Amino acid sequence: MKKFWDKLPKPFFCLAPMADVTDAAFRRMFAKYGKPDVTWTEFVSADGLASVGRKVLKYDLMFSNKERPIIVQLFSSNPSKMREASKLCALLGFDGIDINMGCPDRSIEKQGAGAAMMKDEKLAGEIIQAVKDGIKDSKKKNISVSVKTRIGYNKNQINEWIPFLLSQDLDALTIHARTRKEMSLVPARWEHVKEVVEIRNKMGVRTKIIGNGDIKDLNHGIELAKETGCDGLMVGRAVFGNPWFFGGKRPFLKGVRGKALRSQEISIKEKLKVLVEHTKLYEKLLGKVKNFSIMKKHYKAYVNGFDGAKELRVKLMDTNSAEEVELVIKEFLKNH
Repeated sequence: MKKFWDKLPKPFFCLAPMADVTDAAFRRMFAKYGKPDVTWTEFVSADGLASVGRKVLKYDLMFSNKERPIIVQLFSSNPSKMREASKLCALLGFDGIDINMGCPDRSIEKQGAGAAMMKDEKLAGEIIQAVKDGIKDSKKKNISVSVKTRIGYNKNQINEWIPFLLSQDLDALTIHARTRKEMSLVPARWEHVKEVVEIRNKMGVRTKIIGNGDIKDLNHGIELAKETGCDGLMVGRAVFGNPWFFGGKRPFLKGVRGKALRSQEISIKEKLKVLVEHTKLYEKLLGKVKNFSIMKKHYKAYVNGFDGAKELRVKLMDTNSAEEVELVIKEFLKNH
């Protein structure tokens, strides 16, 4: 049986892993209103999953079949913990395990994980092998192994770092087109994604190359795929407050690949209705383990660009439950 990667359209679109954003509630909203071709979870600590703290972290690993194919992203610099966590994720039924080798978060780097992996090829290789061994331990088959990384740490390291990763028999490699040092402070440089594709082709490996960084909408992503030859696109910030981003099930979109259903084409009433639905789902799935303030981070993205948006946002930021949010929205819609 082929891994799901070979069955995807070209280019395919992925929902990026984002801490405190792509949680179970957020992903289900996308599965319902505009499903990506591949869904990533937010990144999860393999060390945590291999400890007694896994009870709480397991909430980060909740998913529904509608989100498939779904990939869990793990980070660690400890091969034995990575192996244990990978076995757990394989047994939970994920379609793939992705290794975070690009996150610039200092607390993650202090552990030798995330972007710090770019400084230690030997350890990076051991971590990739640990994931493969964990999958083998689970006796599950057909689970993909992938890596998400950047073009380098302080400078462009494509010519050393990328051939090393592509020699590791990965199913997919996501390239965020900036260095660790640049964070997201400069525009993504997609010419480097093209370079990575050329290296892949020259090496003759089958790894899917996914480009990431500053994708505005589906049409923009398709243009970038044409320019670079990458197989897929991973979208992060542009999806905020827009679960319709990846297409939506709208009659006028049937069979139209690449025609994005823009957030502004959705009525204010529908946007706000979905905001309430998202909030209720968040409270239901994660209310016991996560702070309500995490949900409130989404309101700025949902509520903007219309009369009264600023005042409505202020009121929403004062709420502490889905019930209060629903009352504020009802009152707003009654008066507008």
